[in-house]
Amino acid sequence: MRKFNIRKVLDGLKEASSSSSSSTPSVQVGPQENNLIQETLQSEHFQLCKTVRHGFPYQPSSMAFDPVQKILAIGTQSGALRLFGRPGVECYCQHESGAAVIQLQFLINEGALVSALADDSVHLWNLRQKRPAVLHSLKFNRERITFCHLPFQSKWLYIGTERGNVHIVNVESFMLSGYVIMWNKAIELSSKAHPGPVVHISDNPMDEGKLIIGFESGIVVLWDLKSKKADYRYTYDEAIHSVAWHHEGKQFICSHSDGTLTIWNIRGQGKPIQTITPHGKQPKDGKKPEPCKPILKVEYKTTRNGDPFIIFSGGLSYDTVGRRPCLTVMHGKSIAVLEMDYPIVDFLTLCETPYPNDFQEPYAVVVLLEKDLVVIDLAQNGYPIFENPYPLTIHESPVTCCEYFADCPVDLIPALYSVGSRQKRQGYSKKEWPISGGNWGQGTQSYSEIIITGHADGTVKFWDASAIMLQVLYKLKTAKVFDRNRSKEDKGSTEVSDEDPFAIQIMAWCPESRMLCVAGVSANVIIYRFSKLEVTTEVVQLLEVRMQYELNETESPDGGGGEQTSAHPTPGASPQTSGPPSHPSTSSNNSDGGNIPCLKVRSSPLKQSPGYQVDLVVQSVWVSGEPPQQITSLAMNSSYGLLVFGNSNGLTVVDYIQKTVVLNLGTVELYGSNDPYQRQPRSPRKTRQPSGGLCDINECSATSEDRCKSPTSDHRDNSFSRSRSSSVTSIDKEAREAVSSFHFCETFARKGDCTLTPCLYVGTSLGTVLVLALTLPPAGEQRQLQPIIISPTGMLVRLKGSIMRMAFLDSAGSLVPSAFETWCEPNVTADGEEREKIRKRRPVSVSPSSSQELNESQFAVVCSEKQAKVISLPSQTCIYKHSITEASFILRADVVQMNQSVCVACFCANGHIMTLSVPGLRPLMDVNYLPLTDMRIARTFCFTNLGQAMYLCSPTEIQRITYSQETCENLQEMLGELFTPVETPEAPNRGFFKGLFGGGAQSLDREELFGELAAGKASRSLAQHIPGPGGIEGMKGAASGVVGDLARARIALDERGQKLGELEERTAAMMASADSFSKHAHDMMLKCKDKKWYQF
Repeated sequence: MRKFNIRKVLDGLKEASSSSSSSTPSVQVGPQENNLIQETLQSEHFQLCKTVRHGFPYQPSSMAFDPVQKILAIGTQSGALRLFGRPGVECYCQHESGAAVIQLQFLINEGALVSALADDSVHLWNLRQKRPAVLHSLKFNRERITFCHLPFQSKWLYIGTERGNVHIVNVESFMLSGYVIMWNKAIELSSKAHPGPVVHISDNPMDEGKLIIGFESGIVVLWDLKSKKADYRYTYDEAIHSVAWHHEGKQFICSHSDGTLTIWNIRGQGKPIQTITPHGKQPKDGKKPEPCKPILKVEYKTTRNGDPFIIFSGGLSYDTVGRRPCLTVMHGKSIAVLEMDYPIVDFLTLCETPYPNDFQEPYAVVVLLEKDLVVIDLAQNGYPIFENPYPLTIHESPVTCCEYFADCPVDLIPALYSVGSRQKRQGYSKKEWPISGGNWGQGTQSYSEIIITGHADGTVKFWDASAIMLQVLYKLKTAKVFDRNRSKEDKGSTEVSDEDPFAIQIMAWCPESRMLCVAGVSANVIIYRFSKLEVTTEVVQLLEVRMQYELNETESPDGGGGEQTSAHPTPGASPQTSGPPSHPSTSSNNSDGGNIPCLKVRSSPLKQSPGYQVDLVVQSVWVSGEPPQQITSLAMNSSYGLLVFGNSNGLTVVDYIQKTVVLNLGTVELYGSNDPYQRQPRSPRKTRQPSGGLCDINECSATSEDRCKSPTSDHRDNSFSRSRSSSVTSIDKEAREAVSSFHFCETFARKGDCTLTPCLYVGTSLGTVLVLALTLPPAGEQRQLQPIIISPTGMLVRLKGSIMRMAFLDSAGSLVPSAFETWCEPNVTADGEEREKIRKRRPVSVSPSSSQELNESQFAVVCSEKQAKVISLPSQTCIYKHSITEASFILRADVVQMNQSVCVACFCANGHIMTLSVPGLRPLMDVNYLPLTDMRIARTFCFTNLGQAMYLCSPTEIQRITYSQETCENLQEMLGELFTPVETPEAPNRGFFKGLFGGGAQSLDREELFGELAAGKASRSLAQHIPGPGGIEGMKGAASGVVGDLARARIALDERGQKLGELEERTAAMMASADSFSKHAHDMMLKCKDKKWYQF
């Protein structure tokens, strides 16, 4: 966990890319170690590219669905496009302008999509390639776009504008037609007022030559495209929001701003045939119902065997204050009001047929909310929702921290999935998820990946991130450990009521032992063990720690003065018998009257489901009316049974097996007599500044959404907030040296050692690396009873800037992993000795004998926010150093494995991503990836092994990137396909008599009307055509592949055959008619043959 202040971030952003100092050569210090390790990683192994984006589209604005391909598209206010097919098939694209997407229209079953943007541009996307691209764009210069409509199987797109005009665009060439419907011709000549913007355009389902145009003011016009005049006009005195047709084309329905629905006959002038106010109170005296909120959208869908569905959003009564947004489904006499968790952005009804002139047979409604996507099953009673298979719940509570693990143990994901599957809600629809288009990619990636997200409400989520997909595995609620109803007497309870006291700040996880530690903003650390069995914990084990260090008192590192802990189990007591204190007021060190924890651990029994179960809670308490400092760093080791956490004053080491505090020291005391800094003796409490000063990167006041607090709270001046937003630089730097990082390893504790011992390396905010040697009791029963001895051995090295990351290499250059214990079921009733037999310590890869021959056994790699150094052990000589950046600073650094080798990966505040070879620290890659870095990215950026990295690109979305050239090459294969060749369903059969007497749908040759020959050319100044960057590639993509060609040829033949079939039917009908006429004529002739003229 790093802490930064905002000025440093801004300085880093200002730095030009030229000042990135990866060009600075690494300095080799020790010539005797030259060429000890052959470095295999080269610059050509690295390439940076985005892979996939997961999560809910941030700030959605529009939606469309292809009913044949079964693909859903969502547009956002930042110009992003997210396309969803079957679970695991999703795609992200971005409009260059970044303008909001106001409307989307699929070219149904054509593998193309039209998007209209708020900057009055229209774009055609080719979806027949794995990474969709823009084929054409059209930018309107003089008019604002308000509505688009593309009829099924038509190549002419109708565009309505704010001025009330309708323009027509050929989607093949993306050229404007000369045919324009002007607003003044559409409305009555006697009307003097402008009808307002076009809010709706659609053609009559039964007659393509008739177009309905809805104007905002309340006027609807039925326009005859051939005669270029209005057939009918329908006027209502309330503004119109949307219009929908009945499939027979004889009626349409309008939704209005006063919460009414009006149903009109197309031949009925004047008044609507029906006016409904679904949520209005009906007065008894026959007057008009009270006006309601606007009905923003209505859909009118028919069924073959039953009543039609009228589905709309909005329209609630004004007196329903505080009621959640609703979708209303009217079916026959029943009205179902479905409450939503967030405001409704848009909704679509999914129907069995793509043809507008057939019975629609609706089966589901997709509702796009501001922060969720809900699909409702219309076919089942009670309208249950479908279980959403997409990873759209990342933002259920704001993400406060992330960790990313690649190449995890193979049994880990199944174990997490098995416990997570029991957490699923019941009552979902039994049917398959209806958005089922596309095909999965042919990924060759074999390793498993896990992403862990910590949230503001105290939840921790585990995600399966393997093979560029994302699926939630398991959800842990850490807040269950604490009492939520804190009493009013507790100090700070009134001030923190609006905060998120359970927010997760740092996480430490050991995949092999499945141990998990989380540190919260309330200065608490919780240790969890993984179990497949349910257990009820009678009393949650609690350790209270007073982390208060007075610099004007001299205390020995091993003496009791520095270690001030309140009531906790004694080292000799077994974990079973040592309970927590009943209440903080009974603590042993309570002479100052202020030992109060920020959160109270629950005293009632805790039922723990299979999964992560709490083992121990470590709580920093208030001391003398001062809140505890927030935790800045955290680490654990399952083999040693130790947990360590640090804050801006010092560190605490906890033995979680014996449930005791082993060490509680101020950072200054770790130096002993070798402190390089001349510090003034002063108490940290006396120099505290108010929180209005500089703040750190996690709780920056500049971006309220990124703070670990509720949006409702503006109380920054309370004591709890001060404790969280204290920063290293907000107090005199020399007096406050924060602990910034830890690393457990078996290495050489002292200079000249010849044996490996367990050690804890401590990195500080002033760039110092300090070493603590650990003396552990033997495994088994003695481990439960004998104390652990920790002895500081002094300073290893100093670097510029705060220490970010430490790692160790063996003499062959391989990463030395930390010792770990393999997982075993903790709730099995076995005695301690049997359990200890299962515990394993991973051996270090270099044996002492070989290391003595080489004289050097290990290399410590240390990276600070400014530079990196490689130290040879046990001689403790610096053999390489490299200045990574001068003007900026590093936000995240990780030592990662890649291509059977190791490198240092860094993400800099100026947006650069860099990699360095190890141990030589040669720059291998430097890419200016992000032009700007916001706080959320800085807080959530993670590198992991095998060239993977991730960050939160918005409050709701995870962006994954790769810096591996091999993954970039294979990415095309791994991505899913959105477009699959599917035959268009047959058109509805019109029947014999309709064909004979001209009933049924009337087709229209739009080419004849809108083409250049008939309509002429449009004005050049009206809109500008821009060829898209995906034009040539798109044509190749659309034309490539024999399968695609064959499929298109087959579909074309089918369509041709269908037309020929229709022609044949017509011919047969005409022949039958001619035969009938001939027979009638013959009968008439026979009847009249022998009659005289006067007999007629």
